[in-house]
Amino acid sequence: MSVMKSGILALRYALREMRGGLSGFYVFIACIALGVAAIGGVNSVAQSVGDGIAAQGRSILAGDMSFALQQRQATPLEKQFLDKQIQPSGRLSESATMRSMARKPDGSDQSLVEVKAVDQNYPLYGDLKTSPQLPSDKRFASEQGLYGALVSQLFLDRMGLAIGEEVLLGTARFQLRGVIDEEPDLLSDGFSFAPRFMISLEALSAAGLVQPGSLVTHIYKVALPDGAGDSTLKQIREQAAKDFPNAGWNIRTRNNAAPSLTANIERFSQFLTLVGLTALIVGGVGVANAVRAYLDSKRAVIAMFKSLGAPARFAVLVYLFQITLIALIGIVIGLGLAILIPFGAMAALDGYLPVTGMSGIYPWSLALAAVFGLITVWAFASIPLGRARAVAPTELLRENGIDHHGHAPWIYFAFALVLMALLAGLALYVAYDRRIAIVFISATIVAFIILRLVAYLIQYIAKKAPRTRSTALRLAVGNIYRPNALTSSVVLSLGLGLTLMVALALVDGNLRQQVASNIPAQAPDFFFVDIQNSEIDGFQKLVSGIAPNGKITAAPMLRGRVVQLNGTDVRKMEIPAAGGWVLRGDRGITFSETMPDNATLNEGAWWPADYSGEPLVSFAAQEAQDLGLKIGDTITVNVLGRNITAKIANFRQVQWETLAMNFVMVFSPNTFAGAPVTWLSTLTLENGDKALTADILRQVTQTYPTITSVGVKDAVEVANTLISQLSTAIRAAASIALAASVLVLGGALAAGNRARIYDAVVLKTLGATRGTLIKAYVLEYMLLGIATAVFALFAGGLAGWYVVAQIMRLKAAFLPDVAGMTILIALILTIGFGLAGTWRVLGQKPANILREL
Repeated sequence: MSVMKSGILALRYALREMRGGLSGFYVFIACIALGVAAIGGVNSVAQSVGDGIAAQGRSILAGDMSFALQQRQATPLEKQFLDKQIQPSGRLSESATMRSMARKPDGSDQSLVEVKAVDQNYPLYGDLKTSPQLPSDKRFASEQGLYGALVSQLFLDRMGLAIGEEVLLGTARFQLRGVIDEEPDLLSDGFSFAPRFMISLEALSAAGLVQPGSLVTHIYKVALPDGAGDSTLKQIREQAAKDFPNAGWNIRTRNNAAPSLTANIERFSQFLTLVGLTALIVGGVGVANAVRAYLDSKRAVIAMFKSLGAPARFAVLVYLFQITLIALIGIVIGLGLAILIPFGAMAALDGYLPVTGMSGIYPWSLALAAVFGLITVWAFASIPLGRARAVAPTELLRENGIDHHGHAPWIYFAFALVLMALLAGLALYVAYDRRIAIVFISATIVAFIILRLVAYLIQYIAKKAPRTRSTALRLAVGNIYRPNALTSSVVLSLGLGLTLMVALALVDGNLRQQVASNIPAQAPDFFFVDIQNSEIDGFQKLVSGIAPNGKITAAPMLRGRVVQLNGTDVRKMEIPAAGGWVLRGDRGITFSETMPDNATLNEGAWWPADYSGEPLVSFAAQEAQDLGLKIGDTITVNVLGRNITAKIANFRQVQWETLAMNFVMVFSPNTFAGAPVTWLSTLTLENGDKALTADILRQVTQTYPTITSVGVKDAVEVANTLISQLSTAIRAAASIALAASVLVLGGALAAGNRARIYDAVVLKTLGATRGTLIKAYVLEYMLLGIATAVFALFAGGLAGWYVVAQIMRLKAAFLPDVAGMTILIALILTIGFGLAGTWRVLGQKPANILREL
């Protein structure tokens, strides 16, 4: 018989046998549907948001292009270049952003605000919606000595103010004229700690906030003439880099309007995709259990095929077709759920995402999920199919079914390994951060191997355990190591799910602990920004007088962007993801004759106090390692429109989690001799006296209205809000993995029911009571649950430590409450599902079963 005819005949038999229904495959279908839905749904949501950002790029950016400059305005030549781009029918808008302090006229209260000063052309695209809605010429105009201001509702709530009241900002007075309901380019401005305070450029100048060295960003938005395509955007960007190589401006286009949000969505999408893949792999154990049990029930059919002269591969083809068709049912169900997930997610995220997702069906995301699902099914079904092929017809006809001690031919193992490698390669291909994907894949492989060893170890210990007088305990221990025991299936299914749950719970708990207790305990109470050279001495004297026991530190600060490493443009380099944040955007930099008090040298030497040679820089050790830097390498930074190159003299250990005054780069003082700088200062108090902190904030703001004061408490509250939202997603991800484990656990117990029926009948015939059997099963499942939970604590704890300590670079701690909850969940699942699955077994009448033996 030819291969094609054999395949067609096998397909016909497969379809004919499926007329009996899908009994025994419901867990199989549910596992595949869950994993496919998770992967397809997550990627569809990410693509939906990404498409939404792309479609609303002009409105999000409030322009076709954006040119941002730190601490300086555009030069006449740069402005002339920008004016040229809008000819003949384009438009140009200028704005400036910075942080400052807004305060009540009577000095009774103040608040940190994100100031945004705009011109009359703002916004070029999109709408600035306010309550009440005001004409553009009435929003910010000066009336009777009062400039207009638009603010967020959060500002009014914090200050206890209402529209129409007055506030002070810098040295100018403002009237609150409206609440900002919708700010078109809010998303492109990035993350903010404080409420918005929008004014005019004229008012910003009158407030005296912009001084030499002030941390202000000047942004020029360009609306190109109609018909300007993406090629025009690229051409302008290249021309700007060619004509002004040292400008240091950050250029964005409508195609990259919100890079931070896009990157975060991609990262989180990868995280949830890997969690979905975990659920799918856990489900693969259920697939293997279902296929093995199904083939056991089909032993007579397989024996008949072989007895009639069918080759061994024919039986494999018949059931491979069946398994594939059943898998497709699960995949279709999963894809149906994945199509619905973006609609539900967009509704749930409506209050959190400042962009509207694009509704629709995303074929690439769905196809990816389907491929993941199909490969997983084939990979886990291969070995059970191979074991069926390897069994002789005489053994297949025996009542005990497929000999589970037999082994599949090596080709089936090789095929399964190839499919697993393909699954890993696909996960790497779609990964945003391949380093994390590699760690995940490696951890999954190691977990499978270790879980298999754990199962063998549990069986070995049970087999070698001393005999006990308790009949129930003796039966429980015997059930653990007897042939065809459930030990391996239970440990594999429950172990992977609990391990992931422990890891995610530890990451969540450590993040909360860091932000809620560790960071505030180590961090200073206040940061003071934009202190002018002429103010630093008076400021320190004022603060020392209010808090004589407080610790004050201060350092000069500028903003600069790394543009070259060892003479190579960083935009043309492959930068490792771990250190990439150093090169994104502008960084705070400083200079000092002496090494900072909170720093320790890892490598190299500090420069002399009177050093006057070539510019040197001290670089943060971990970040240097991530970027592949070494002593003697050169760093080029753009500061105030000038490119300055310095040689790395040493590496410092920096503890970012303390929130103390730390910098990635500290330069030798001669590097920025004569440059306009402002000072950054911190204040650490001996206790958290609320009255004292309020007095410091009030007196500093009143005496130096242009100095920005940031309380650590405010920053921690913002971080807690973000972590709370992140925790919700983490718990949801853990639930997916745990749901897959529960399904597989239920399937494994169902697959073992047939053997349990025979055992129970024999034992009841020999005089065992139902109570004794129930007690034995409870003890068996309890022992398996505890053993699995212990492994999950170890493996999940190790994974959680790696994420917190190595990826997030925070101090990791083991949380006992996580341990207790894991053991409790393991026991509830194993005992609960175990008894639910075996309760029907205990009700079987011995006579009916004995007739079939």
